[in-house]
Amino acid sequence: MNTEKLTTLAISDSGFIFDPSTGDTFNTNEIGVKIIQLLKQGKDFNELMDLMIEQYEVTEEELEADLLDFIQLLKNYHMV
Repeated sequence: MNTEKLTTLAISDSGFIFDPSTGDTFNTNEIGVKIIQLLKQGKDFNELMDLMIEQYEVTEEELEADLLDFIQLLKNYHMV
């Protein structure tokens, strides 16, 4: 996954995301911000799974499905 584009995004703590290359804006929740921050740090899918399962009360199956959905959303908006 190419996360280089994520480094150019402006992301507020409240979840407002601005893409300066396109002028597009997006909103996400606290967990979405956390995922994007971890991706910007170079974490891969397995590392994300490990870190998120420790912090949130969720089954591995639920987390995997939600994480895959969120990453697909990022791909749809050409962020990764």
